[in-house]
Amino acid sequence: MAQARHHRGGQGGWVLGGLLALGATIALDGCKPEPARVRFAPYQADYQGKPDFARLERQLPLTRAELVSLTPANMAKMTQEQLDQIYARLTAGPIPDGAYQGGIIFAAEGGLKRIGEILGGVKGLGVKLAAAKLDFLGEVVWKGKLFDRDQRVLRNIIRDKQALQTVLGIEPEGLSTTRFQGKTAWLLFPARLYCGQSLLDGRRESIIIDYAYTDQLPGYLAKLDRLVGREGLAIRDEIRMVRPGFYLGRAYLNRVFGVNFTLYNKELAEAGRADFLASGRVAEDCWTGEQKRHADAT
Repeated sequence: MAQARHHRGGQGGWVLGGLLALGATIALDGCKPEPARVRFAPYQADYQGKPDFARLERQLPLTRAELVSLTPANMAKMTQEQLDQIYARLTAGPIPDGAYQGGIIFAAEGGLKRIGEILGGVKGLGVKLAAAKLDFLGEVVWKGKLFDRDQRVLRNIIRDKQALQTVLGIEPEGLSTTRFQGKTAWLLFPARLYCGQSLLDGRRESIIIDYAYTDQLPGYLAKLDRLVGREGLAIRDEIRMVRPGFYLGRAYLNRVFGVNFTLYNKELAEAGRADFLASGRVAEDCWTGEQKRHADAT
């Protein structure tokens, strides 16, 4: 089959998880997640054995029932190909507003292996060494993203004060704060929000979270934030909506795919579930492409 997708890279590790998506694994509360009821096209391990996205969407469009069956927990158990097939059948939906809990998905078959080789030379080595101090940030400290839809700006939610001081060497006094899940959290790593072409599936746009110009945004902290910007890892995230209150994302380093992540607002997801299942109505801020996504069947 002809391929309607971009190359996706190899398997990654903890440093890239923290830096690319700035995320942490969703806790499953010791319970086995309900399985997703989603159909996938057959595929083989080699790149030429992957299904074409346009044909996949035409033959196996995601129904509303399939989308409602998806959760951060059961998506964390999927392979990279399964996540790619889901992402390609989604549209961007509305640009989010407010706080979303985040989680990395370290899928089998996906991610990066070599930061230095991708960035190249001394710059790659220097960034890799600097990135090591963000291990704890990626795995434990980061809790999500705070979207400002009107300003088209995003900031990442950090909730561990001790880690800011001891691991990152940052004094929290003077940093912007917010209330997240009943506790004080600090806001770091500002990024711009806009609609743009997906690096995986160019048939339609995604919502882009771009750290390239983080140094031009309020709240920029040069000591740390420059690592994710154009002078460092050149991080660019993109997200599409699974259903209201729930987004699937892909994080790129220097335009090379790193990890998947989820963004989940429990209040919005639960409030909008019944209406979405009944009607399938979705607001769209970005270009949905010429191939219409169908979610009409329940």
